[in-house]
Amino acid sequence: MRRVALTGLALAVTAALAAACGGSGTSTAPATAAADPAKVSGAITVLTNRTDLVNDGTMKKYAAEFAKVYPNVQVEFEAITDYEGEVKIRMNTDNYGDVLLIPNAIAKGDYPKFFAPLGSAAELSEKYKFVQAGTVKDQVYGLVSFASANGFVYNKDLWARAGVTEWPKTPEEFLAGLKAVKDKTGAIPLYTNYKDGWPLTNWTNAMGSVTCDATAEKALTTEDPWAPGKDLNVIDSLLFGAVHGKLTEKDPTTTNWEDSKKHIATGKIGAMWLGSWAIPQMQAAATTAGESADSIAFMPFPSQAGGSFCSVLNPDYQYAVNSHSANKPAARAWLDWFVDKSGFSATNQGVSSVKTAPLPSALKPYSDAGVKLIELETDHRVLVDAIDKEAEVGLKSPDYRQKLIDVARGAAKGDLTSVFAELSAKWKSGQQSAA
Repeated sequence: MRRVALTGLALAVTAALAAACGGSGTSTAPATAAADPAKVSGAITVLTNRTDLVNDGTMKKYAAEFAKVYPNVQVEFEAITDYEGEVKIRMNTDNYGDVLLIPNAIAKGDYPKFFAPLGSAAELSEKYKFVQAGTVKDQVYGLVSFASANGFVYNKDLWARAGVTEWPKTPEEFLAGLKAVKDKTGAIPLYTNYKDGWPLTNWTNAMGSVTCDATAEKALTTEDPWAPGKDLNVIDSLLFGAVHGKLTEKDPTTTNWEDSKKHIATGKIGAMWLGSWAIPQMQAAATTAGESADSIAFMPFPSQAGGSFCSVLNPDYQYAVNSHSANKPAARAWLDWFVDKSGFSATNQGVSSVKTAPLPSALKPYSDAGVKLIELETDHRVLVDAIDKEAEVGLKSPDYRQKLIDVARGAAKGDLTSVFAELSAKWKSGQQSAA
């Protein structure tokens, strides 16, 4: 992740990544799929951010199903709570598992330094969507299990009590809806999850949804992202307006992700900006609390283009094979099985990367309402990452939105105009340095 100000852990992470990029004899041997499962053997370690699924035994169940196809492969899971922070530092060594989720902070152009090639983009694109996200110079280094549609997970029963039964079509209508939730129900209208931080990074994933523009990333290479009417301007203005209007939690420094699931399920929170992957987690929380899972719903970003809502399909973590793995065939076997056969994407209400898979049930309201699902073009992501690094803005980190929230709630100096001016200046400098 890129930081506006590098301190503490951020400095350690930056130093580790710099050292890692220096390399320690990275192998370029591909992770090739074996034709005969019976001939694949060995023990592999899979790194995962899903501590919940490891703790409740779900991942063991996946491994048991995998073993029916690959009986000679032993799979161990290592669940990491601070996945982003810890794995980035571990990548300074060769010891970062056999199969792992590619940390968001790893620039796309650096994939060949850390991960084994999985095949050509032309070959893998015949079977999978979202291949472009993991492609560097026609070689694919990461495969997406699923993509999440983006939207507000919300308690529709609570919103109905507030008199809001239709999806807001503009930011102004959305803010008015939040105010109605506060005034008529007493619930927290919008929850930022400021303290956990990572949920704030999802606001960047609304880029493209605002203008229904699949080339929104390309514009970042030449334009001011925070100019009036641009996607990030609209996105960040909405978040700023909600906080400034006291339509979010009173003290964002005390938010708690796990608690937020219970609170939205029981009507104490109105909405959170997340991916469709979060829907089953909120529904499970509702069931546990004795509430109806049907109260948890999903609405698109409050903006329309040509009379239609749009939602960018944001690929979840990409699965990759450590270039240093001593058991690449076994690692590739797990990666392929998990993406293709495990059913993980459907369980998480995600859009599977396998082209023949159907849409998840949670997105039926989107489909029924004609919401356009778009996939961002990522041809310019390497340059965007370079600009972001030089600018020290951190589009993939929570820092700049935490500062935005601090300014909006009066805990830091400035206003929305000054925040945008600073971001715009940094980005322009980054564009010039990365050119």
